Amino acid sequence: MQNLRGAYTRSPLFQFLLDVVLVLVFAASGRASHESGLGVLDVLGTAAPFLAALLIGWLIVKLTGRRGSAAWPAGVLLYAVTLTSGLALRILFGATAALPFVLVTAGVLAVFLLLPRLLLHSRKAAAEAEPSESEAAGA
Repeated sequence: MQNLRGAYTRSPLFQFLLDVVLVLVFAASGRASHESGLGVLDVLGTAAPFLAALLIGWLIVKLTGRRGSAAWPAGVLLYAVTLTSGLALRILFGATAALPFVLVTAGVLAVFLLLPRLLLHSRKAAAEAEPSESEAAGA
């Protein structure tokens, strides 16, 4: 578990890809619960607004210098942007956002985007990944 925690904490690509997979699982499970098609294009179509929002969230995280593996503040930021922007894009794409859908989406995305960060973020690995002051100064 320590190796997984270290790898997760040190690799923004791993963090991003796990987020993408979990958003795809969210879309597929939603489609399955409504007995909708589970083809690749069907799932991608449902996930598209949330994947676009997730990408926006990750851009904000990287531009603000946050560590994407931490639940606070990066995980909460990713969750908030993915939820709100994903729902907005879903409506702009012509789909509905009824209150039950919004509530389920909020709950599932909270679990999927925050729980891995709570379980896998390693403060030790994060500290090891930070450049020391002498390295940062170019010494």
